[in-house]
Amino acid sequence: MGTSIAAPPPRVWPGAPAPLGATWDGEGTNFALYSTHATAVELCLFDSADAPHESLRVPLTERTDEVWHAYLPDVRPGQCYGYRVHGPYDPAEGHRFNPAKLVLDPYARAVSGPVRWSDALFGYRIGGDGDSPDPSDSAPGMPRSIVVENAFTWGDDRPPRTPWNRTVIYECHVKGMTALHPEVPEALRGTYLGLATDPVIEHLRALGVTAVELLPVQQFAVDRHLVERSLTNYWGYNTVGFFAPDVRYATGSGGRAVAEFKSMVKRLHRAGLEVILDVVYNHTGEGNHLGPTLCFRGIDNAAYYRLDPADPRYYVDYTGCGNTLNLTHSRTLQLVMDSLRYWMLEMHVDGFRFDLAAALGRDAAEMNPFARFFDVIRQDPVVSRAKLIAEPWDLGENGYQLGRFPVGWAEWNGQYRDTVRRFWRGDAGEIGALASRLAGSSDVYEPSGRSPQASINFVTCHDGFTLQDLVSYEARHNEANREDNRDGHPDNASRNWGVEGPSDAPHIVRTRERIKRNLLATLAFSQGVPMLSHGDEIGRTQLGNNNAYCQDNPLSWVHWDLDRTGRELLEFTRRAFRIRAANPVLRRRGYFRHDASAPAAERDLWWLRADGGEMTAEDWNDRGAHVLGMLIRESATDERDEHGEPAAGETVLLLLNGGSRTRRFVLPALADAGAWEEMVNTARAGVRPVREAAVSLVAHSLMLLRYRPTG
Repeated sequence: MGTSIAAPPPRVWPGAPAPLGATWDGEGTNFALYSTHATAVELCLFDSADAPHESLRVPLTERTDEVWHAYLPDVRPGQCYGYRVHGPYDPAEGHRFNPAKLVLDPYARAVSGPVRWSDALFGYRIGGDGDSPDPSDSAPGMPRSIVVENAFTWGDDRPPRTPWNRTVIYECHVKGMTALHPEVPEALRGTYLGLATDPVIEHLRALGVTAVELLPVQQFAVDRHLVERSLTNYWGYNTVGFFAPDVRYATGSGGRAVAEFKSMVKRLHRAGLEVILDVVYNHTGEGNHLGPTLCFRGIDNAAYYRLDPADPRYYVDYTGCGNTLNLTHSRTLQLVMDSLRYWMLEMHVDGFRFDLAAALGRDAAEMNPFARFFDVIRQDPVVSRAKLIAEPWDLGENGYQLGRFPVGWAEWNGQYRDTVRRFWRGDAGEIGALASRLAGSSDVYEPSGRSPQASINFVTCHDGFTLQDLVSYEARHNEANREDNRDGHPDNASRNWGVEGPSDAPHIVRTRERIKRNLLATLAFSQGVPMLSHGDEIGRTQLGNNNAYCQDNPLSWVHWDLDRTGRELLEFTRRAFRIRAANPVLRRRGYFRHDASAPAAERDLWWLRADGGEMTAEDWNDRGAHVLGMLIRESATDERDEHGEPAAGETVLLLLNGGSRTRRFVLPALADAGAWEEMVNTARAGVRPVREAAVSLVAHSLMLLRYRPTG
């Protein structure tokens, strides 16, 4: 009988404390993990992503500046790994170390797959008081971190760098966009590569879109309670890997998501489309004190999370998700900044939309526009060049911070959404607020020294009703979420126009289609940066579900089999945004000069009543007023070409009637000889000249006219 020969022990060299994570240099891999309070760290190597237990544990004996590190010359890309971190399990002091729990590398560039839930993934004994560590091994249920090869043939890839005033954002879900697309190859549907196929790109470009804003694509966890109800975390706001593109949207595992994400970006860039990521740095997928140990909690809980000073076993929760990342800690702030730079430098993304961004600016209890996070970004030579968009609120006290973010930041303008919805619903007293939103929300952003491009204008987004549902439902219908219809916001400023839900009644369908066109045209013709929500341009519905975060199924996916109304709405949306792109007065870089006391030659905007007269203070205060005219002169353009010459604009008149009766609107007589021409009329199709001194502005309708000089 022969004698087996044991495999030689792996070569382990001291390595370096930087960069953090697992770094393949072409010869071997350096591993570096930060933990201040750990007493020992073991690197766990797995033979495959499916192997239930590690084949080898490598103690990291080198520690430099609180970073544990080693270099393994025999480890190559594709290697699956994780860590076991030793230290005190003392929740009362904020420490939750438990080496029985395998944890992900916070800097992992790829993750093997989803969490497979069991009680073993929790650091404490389920059913106990939480103060006793659980000894069961969590490795069988944990995904693995993966060593990756960063090399990629980018060729001549360059960021489009679309100016803010020419930017049109399209918020979309990687899977939801293509899961049902008949022209996307079946193997690519729901993936990064599917999003970058020709049919999708052609659709986006025909809409006038310049940037896609992707719902979270950083590796996220699906909550156990959702899995046990046969649901999922579809939106992805539950991050556990800030560097790893989520494997769910790849065509395979083993780190393939990294290369496929890069291929997507490269193809979108070639089409002139920027890529903006919706990122979640305010909290992680580990939840509150009763949550699982997946990564940060088991590596250094007291450093990564904001703990309750009165009782560190609990978390400060500004996010409503159980925890808040501790950006007042230098290493946690470094993690976020390293992640942002990675996505820009290695993955070539162009910008970020920061979820619950007010939480990122809470150095103390209050959000501060001069917080450390904002200062570091402003000084960073890479991240400061990105398009930076804040969701300007969180769930903490005084969490609504619209208009308070620093120079260089744009914000989702919730006031725009609410005002436009209420006006077209027919609410009283909205004329003054509507004018501010149409003109770029100077009341919100000018005090902080920012331009109209600080306002990301939107009527709908992933969170809430779709555009179709906004005009079809007055109450949420979230029964499919299995929370007794208690989830989702109860007030949506919506109107069903006669019946709740779908209707075949011609008068209801006509009204709903008109209101949808009103909302889309208002978005296209407002100053600021418009954002469309995917599928709104073709009438996507979620059947009244305004919180489809857990619905990864046809309810939330885009359906591409269009009926006549869907095709007509798509063509209308395309035309509205073509008009915006062609006329620089509709996308100014600065605010209008419209002081009513200034000479006419110094003004570029007039607000008009239905009788053609200029709005007065009494008119603005008339709560019964539902009609408004917005006259913008061709001289209002403030855009210049590369030679400094002003771009040519056209004089336009935007008329809006949010009331229930048709009004006669007297057209202004301009000094230059010419005639008005109808460009958009949501009450009828076609472009036609205007031969009268007034137009009939149908109830619940919008018109855009342009002035054609005859001289």
